Amino acid sequence: MQTFLDQVWIARWPLWDGFLLTIEIAISAIVLGTVVGCICGIQLLFGPAISRLLFRLYVDVMRGTPVLVLILAAFYIPSVVGISLNATQAGILALSLFAGAHIGELLRGALQAIPPGQAEAARSIGLTFPQTLTYVLLPQALRSALPPWINTGVELIKGSSLLSIIGVGELLLKTQEVIGRTFMTIEFYIFAGLLYLAANISLDQLGKMIERRVQGR
Repeated sequence: MQTFLDQVWIARWPLWDGFLLTIEIAISAIVLGTVVGCICGIQLLFGPAISRLLFRLYVDVMRGTPVLVLILAAFYIPSVVGISLNATQAGILALSLFAGAHIGELLRGALQAIPPGQAEAARSIGLTFPQTLTYVLLPQALRSALPPWINTGVELIKGSSLLSIIGVGELLLKTQEVIGRTFMTIEFYIFAGLLYLAANISLDQLGKMIERRVQGR
């Protein structure tokens, strides 16, 4: 045990850098995915027919494609069309598109669950559609969509471990590098697992705190 702790101390900065990069990637993907998901969810329900069709195609393709395939596609396809992305940027792109599809679908469901009378009442007092969406529909939808949104964030933290396949120096890749030097496979994989678990539990608790405040409890 003492030898393992010594090795953890020696490798503390690479592991810490990998952990921080994992968190940064997850946060970036959650933010960008939320923006994409909000646009997607609104278009799926209120957009014109061609827009609904295109966004439905996007949602179905993204949700039906394994995350690893999305990561590889985001890493290799942009270079074919002349867009230069480094591994980290490609990873954030892939996870953001994945999150956007899931968040868009859950927001669509949340908006659709709001009684039609809410929108009718907003129109009756003279609110425009953007105002109705901003002040009446979205606040209610986001409140009910918050728990599955938190689950999506947790999935992104776990999904970030797949970015090691394209050389992103996140926690898993840094752990594998340390294992290659120390040959302490089980110990360091357990240690990395505990760090992922700590990040997921922290996000879950943060989400529950936000949920309680939004619901006024």
